[in-house]
Amino acid sequence: MAGGGGKAEEPQPHPPKEQLPNISYCITSPPPWPEAILLGFQHYLVMLGTTVLIPSALVPQMGGGNKEKAEVIQTLLFVAGLNTLLQSLFGTRLPAVIGGSFTFVPTTISIILAGRFSDEADPVEKFKRIMRATQGALIVASTLQIVLGFSGLWRNVTRFLSPLSAVPLVSLVGFGLYEFGFPGVAKCVEIGLPELIILVFVSQYMPHLIKSGRHIFDRFAVIFAVVIVWIYAHLLTVGGAYNDSPPRTQVTCRTDRAGLIDASPWIRVPYPFQWGAPSFDAGEAFAMMMASFVALVESTGAFIAVSRFASATPMPPSVLSRGVGWQVIKRIGFF
Repeated sequence: MAGGGGKAEEPQPHPPKEQLPNISYCITSPPPWPEAILLGFQHYLVMLGTTVLIPSALVPQMGGGNKEKAEVIQTLLFVAGLNTLLQSLFGTRLPAVIGGSFTFVPTTISIILAGRFSDEADPVEKFKRIMRATQGALIVASTLQIVLGFSGLWRNVTRFLSPLSAVPLVSLVGFGLYEFGFPGVAKCVEIGLPELIILVFVSQYMPHLIKSGRHIFDRFAVIFAVVIVWIYAHLLTVGGAYNDSPPRTQVTCRTDRAGLIDASPWIRVPYPFQWGAPSFDAGEAFAMMMASFVALVESTGAFIAVSRFASATPMPPSVLSRGVGWQVIKRIGFF
């Protein structure tokens, strides 16, 4: 009780941790709106790579064409934005973008190669059947993660996790992208290699060469690199550099052969069970549950890393458990 007859002092919230060196913005120092919009667009470009890579690798094996590939990409983008919004409002409330995960790719490939789809002659109908089977397996796997998250059972595990334990988890997530990213670079090395060189040069060397004090090059390095390399690739395309190249090289290197823009409608809102009612198989569901558990561990490490980079108050285990519960809402019904 306060002296002199005053009322009791209200409990104060836990103070945020100190801001890390060379980190410009955190939860207590957000960027101004114009810069926040540009940084958000850059983050969209970063996650767009994984969002496009997953359907590009899986949809052709399912029997789908450019139209079906565009639908899956649009669905992934929509549910990623929806889940990011839910995570920011009701989950961990950290500045984390929730996107697609490569953890589910091997299990999805096993569903694609299942023998019960080999008798389907129509490739589009085969694509829909595989999507319904994948959706059913994801629903069962997501239910497990929802139970672990919202029941609080996962907090019993997160109590033993520290920032040191999060380092290998986050590192493995990044290293896993090399398996899909670098083969794509090798398919068109004259465009992929300059992209990597320009990105490293703009982000690591340009700030030291041009000392403006505004952190333009290191902060927006992805936007600079993507714009420069796309213009370079477009000049190669219109200049006829790939006119006599094999069809696979033209699809990979040219800027007018992806087919996604022509196959995509201007406005399309994904909806639950858009490919039909999900089908369920016990073996596929158990395999997807294992993949979901791996994604659960990866997400836990990512949340710990984001919390520290944002200089946020250390998350209680209950909040972390709630966050992984909200993370899987996007898989129910949409994909």
